[in-house]
Amino acid sequence: MQAPKIIELPEKQCIGIRIRTSLSENQTVRLWQQFKPRVRDIPHRANPNFYSIENFDTVVDFKRFSPTTLFEKWAAVEVSQMEQIPEGMEALRLPSGMYAVFIHHGPAHTYPETAQYIFGTWLPHSAYQLDDRPHFEIMTPQYLPHDPHAEEEIWIPIK
Repeated sequence: MQAPKIIELPEKQCIGIRIRTSLSENQTVRLWQQFKPRVRDIPHRANPNFYSIENFDTVVDFKRFSPTTLFEKWAAVEVSQMEQIPEGMEALRLPSGMYAVFIHHGPAHTYPETAQYIFGTWLPHSAYQLDDRPHFEIMTPQYLPHDPHAEEEIWIPIK
């Protein structure tokens, strides 16, 4: 796996829907099934990409993180303004800050291998620490989770 790009992200505004879940519950498919048909209702989209956002209650301690650890999972898009939020959706601001950006290649079910590299190899050997901001993935409109050639950007908040 390639070394990440280190990027200073300006604040982003997103609109989407969220659930409270854990890795063992894995309700991601249901979340996206609810969200995708309603995307056309969101005005002022900044780009065509989709954001899968994980908002943890505290800085993630992977020594104590387990499959049953609860977190907030969002399906969202970036918008240029948040004045018009469709019924049943919410606004979320991604705060500015430094991120390590990795590219995950392959189907979504192989993501644990990428996560193991990021959190088990790269982060402990880097000069960075996790920051208490949302983690997120960016996917293009063409992204298909079962495609062996799929790619998604993995944004990890660091300081």
